[in-house]
Amino acid sequence: MTRTHTSGPDETVAAGRALAHTLSPGTVIALHGDLGAGKTHFVRGIVEGWGGSDQATSPTFALLHEYDTPRGPVFHLDLYRARSAGEIWDSVHDELDAPHGLVVIEWAERFPELIPSGARQVTIEHSGEGRRTITINP
Repeated sequence: MTRTHTSGPDETVAAGRALAHTLSPGTVIALHGDLGAGKTHFVRGIVEGWGGSDQATSPTFALLHEYDTPRGPVFHLDLYRARSAGEIWDSVHDELDAPHGLVVIEWAERFPELIPSGARQVTIEHSGEGRRTITINP
């Protein structure tokens, strides 16, 4: 387990970028954290870390955003508004099983049955006055 402390959005993006350099295609990241914790900033860093030029945005209303990068696609899911695991699976099962890309799932705790057992678990917590604590479990 590793723990990182950040004091603003730019540092949260940098933490995502640092993690991205350690990730291989086929990796699934389960992101946990309250509203406004910085999950999307962290994903922005992951996309940058894989060499992507698109700025990641929250797919809350779309369920999935895909970002092309030189290392492969980054599939960014947000389960906050999803109603069932079946709805998610029917919509994005190809992306969830993509061995050539990286899958990052915000609000993963809503449907744990969709998260593979080997997923990297990342929790982002408010630590007061713009600070965050990011905990990464392998």
